[in-house]
Amino acid sequence: MSTPTPPSLKASRLKLLAIMAVFALPIIAAGVLTFTGWQPSGKGYGQPIQPQRNFVDEHLRVTLADGHDYAWRDPEEPRMTLVALAGPDCAARCFETLTGMAKAWVTLNRNQKRLRLLYVGEPPADAGRLDAMKSFWTLGRDAGGKLDAFRPQASDSVSALLVESNGTALAYYPAGFDGTGLLRDMHKVIK
Repeated sequence: MSTPTPPSLKASRLKLLAIMAVFALPIIAAGVLTFTGWQPSGKGYGQPIQPQRNFVDEHLRVTLADGHDYAWRDPEEPRMTLVALAGPDCAARCFETLTGMAKAWVTLNRNQKRLRLLYVGEPPADAGRLDAMKSFWTLGRDAGGKLDAFRPQASDSVSALLVESNGTALAYYPAGFDGTGLLRDMHKVIK
């Protein structure tokens, strides 16, 4: 016959099983959720780009004022890009939106260097506004028209794209987007 186990040994074994369950249950739950295809969704203010696009793989060329092509992958360090796409006739409202985007960039403080600002389109005709833009924005033109789907059609408007350091477009902000929402998204992804 077997000898009965003392109550303290039985309690110790139950505690050990409880500790193992605390660590095993989240792993099992994650496996089940992954197997069923569930994906967590965070609250972002921009629209996800579906299907996902990688501007490096697509060889999307943005020609800069100096004739060089914009490097989606920064050769010095990984940096994201906030692309501003202007509609026709960028004037006062367009410039105000661009200024707001530049102000949002400034609020990144020490993380400013992790985000580049790229303006794609016809710059404002006003020389004073153009000079002010050049202080913050790199100016370029979409050489192949591959960004036309994201460009607003309304006059004096701006849309934006947030692009990962490897060239993958993360989010699209259509004309009239919430600047505060863009700022929150920037703070989330740029750390």
